[in-house]
Amino acid sequence: MGKRSLGEFELLVLLAIVRLGDEDAYAVTIVDEIVERTGREVRRAAVYTTLQRLEAKGLVSTWLGVPRAERGGKARRNVRVEPVGMEAIREAQSALQSMWGDLPALGGASWAASVGPRSGRGGSYASRSGRIDART
Repeated sequence: MGKRSLGEFELLVLLAIVRLGDEDAYAVTIVDEIVERTGREVRRAAVYTTLQRLEAKGLVSTWLGVPRAERGGKARRNVRVEPVGMEAIREAQSALQSMWGDLPALGGASWAASVGPRSGRGGSYASRSGRIDART
């Protein structure tokens, strides 16, 4: 597979599906998984739209499960990540790990020192000693 670009939310949805497994991955549980793990507000409509987009890209497939009495006789639409979707997840993981590389943890003087002076307007930067100085 060639390089496929995944948006952040697409990646979160794919990862939620993988974590949940084929039998338990459907829109409601995907929303719950993302909310539980990230703390962000997620609308079910956003998940439905993203699932449609991922299915159009061939990264996931969906199917109707068995109708359930607790759902008023309706079947839920289950989701599975296809092999090409797993490859897209691996590519995203590799790209993110490459970007993080050997960067220190965010925050503090060690972070500022590692990224060097900022260009642009105002702000502050870390001197080579790691001390944060106001920019003039």
